Amino acid sequence: MKTMEADVIVVAAGPAGLAAAITAGENDLKAIVFEKSNTTGGAANMGMGPLGIGTKYQKKAFCDITVDEALNKHMEYTHYRVDSDLVQTYFNKSADTIEWLEDMGVEFAGAFRYFRESEATWHIVKPENGVIGPRAAGPMVRAMTEKAKELGAEIYLETPATGLIMEDGKCVGVKAVDKNGEEIEARGKAVVVATGGFGTNKEMIKENFGYDLWENYFPFNVPGTTGDGLNMMWDAGAQKFGANIEMIYQLKDNMNWFLLDAVLRQPNLLINQNGDRFMNEGMMGNTTYTGNALALQPGNYGYCIMDAKILKNYKKNGPDIFDIVHPEDAFLAVDAEFDRAEEEGYDGFIRADSIEELAEKLGIDADKLEETLDDYNDMCDEGYDAQFHKKHEYLHPITGKGGYLVGKYYIAAYGTVGGVRINKYGEVMDANLKPIPGLYSAGSDANTIYGDSYNFTLCGNTMGFAINSGRMAGEAIADYIDENF
Repeated sequence: MKTMEADVIVVAAGPAGLAAAITAGENDLKAIVFEKSNTTGGAANMGMGPLGIGTKYQKKAFCDITVDEALNKHMEYTHYRVDSDLVQTYFNKSADTIEWLEDMGVEFAGAFRYFRESEATWHIVKPENGVIGPRAAGPMVRAMTEKAKELGAEIYLETPATGLIMEDGKCVGVKAVDKNGEEIEARGKAVVVATGGFGTNKEMIKENFGYDLWENYFPFNVPGTTGDGLNMMWDAGAQKFGANIEMIYQLKDNMNWFLLDAVLRQPNLLINQNGDRFMNEGMMGNTTYTGNALALQPGNYGYCIMDAKILKNYKKNGPDIFDIVHPEDAFLAVDAEFDRAEEEGYDGFIRADSIEELAEKLGIDADKLEETLDDYNDMCDEGYDAQFHKKHEYLHPITGKGGYLVGKYYIAAYGTVGGVRINKYGEVMDANLKPIPGLYSAGSDANTIYGDSYNFTLCGNTMGFAINSGRMAGEAIADYIDENF
């Protein structure tokens, strides 16, 4: 067995773990980081940027949201079912964290809203290819990795942690296995666990939420998020607390069908497997609200229906709903994707020339489907949605002219959040709400700030919490070591 020693042992090198390692280095503490994949960054490699409140980017754009306004919005959204002291500490730190990242060489494209009703809190990293979209945060991951190394952190890739070392009720180290199969015992004065949740663990998803991964639930496939860190902390006496998912919606195998997803998620007719409408489609820009509504439907999915005439209008005049992720030019390139989907037998997209054909392909009674379409078209003609009160500008009759175009949308998630409870210092709490000495957590393993639903109106929240909570834990560890060693 190989032995190692450092001041701080960090489990996982995602944005939270890297932030903790950097902060340890800034306080003249040596950190060892164990990462089970072959690269650093975790979910941040698929992301775009963190939340910031009160930054220069917002001020330049005349977006004057303050920490107290954001805190009030967030606490009202969650009905005060979250730790407001933890939230306010994170929000208060967020603007400084943007500058902290800039000092490492990270450049930001600005502060953005995801959709119209959200706040411009999303500080998207300036993308290397000049196109804002998924994976824009890659340069930030590299800058954080290099900074951690510069400050003395030793990062071991393909070296998964296998357990925590507990002595006399304190966490004093980590057990791991390197890529050659050799066991490692790494001892330190404190440990930070930041493994990103259990978003790709089929058994844990089923046990905690009742969904069948890759069958009726299609989240982002973030490698390595299998709950390792949570199980370690639970074994060490951490309270099981607040596990949830960042509910959204998307087509299955979304990244392979990104253009289809972008085009078909417009606020047209959204029905369930019974052929019934179930929400105001004008809210489809808020992916959390739509995901929550889909979760109540048979099979956890729904069909969003438009026709070729509506698509033609979108190509000419732009979509009804714009957002920062799904590009407007997708509408001009989607016809080839429709053909590809049919050639490959992709069941997330359905095209039909008649109501009868559409009903057969959807498995819905043809008379019921026709009734729903007729009722919807009558409301479109009247310019008033008497059922769910959708804005009249979104009411486009669906006549089938040129063919029906349908996306089958499932519930999904960016990943899981929560599982253990921390305080504003990142200390992991036991069943009696007492800190477990020496054990800290950050990022999605400890993200319990959303209550029952991801707060999509404050964009960049999950990556923002990861980086800021990593810093918060690192600073608290420096104080813990100074006081106790």
